[in-house]
Amino acid sequence: MSKLLTRELIAEQAAIVEAPRKRHEVDRTFELPKGLYAATVALYLGFLAIMATGMSSPGLIIPMAIFTVFIVAGFGIPAIWTRLAPQSASKQMSFAQLRRDGISTLTGRLPAKDAAVQMLILPAIIFCWGIATITIAAVVR
Repeated sequence: MSKLLTRELIAEQAAIVEAPRKRHEVDRTFELPKGLYAATVALYLGFLAIMATGMSSPGLIIPMAIFTVFIVAGFGIPAIWTRLAPQSASKQMSFAQLRRDGISTLTGRLPAKDAAVQMLILPAIIFCWGIATITIAAVVR
């Protein structure tokens, strides 16, 4: 059933071959087109701009500047990270490729329209919330 194999017995029978060294390829593209990320940043910064102009107060200058830095850093640092060495063969998906193939998610494949809606729904709601808040504040004054 079982047999004791000594190192010497294995060394006699084994053909030791060096395995080819394959470089591990890292995909740092975040897959979706850059335009969707730019739209997300624009909606978040638009919300801050609406709030800063509608609720202008000297006390809000520093918090708004901090929020702006956080949003820019939150999207800017990963954008820089995608271009760091080593260069990879993976390329970011174009809008045409997204329209043609869609994107695979944990719940299945999504067409381009559904993927864009899923990605932009929260930033769009936050932007609309800012508009509604400023409108209410203007009416109440």
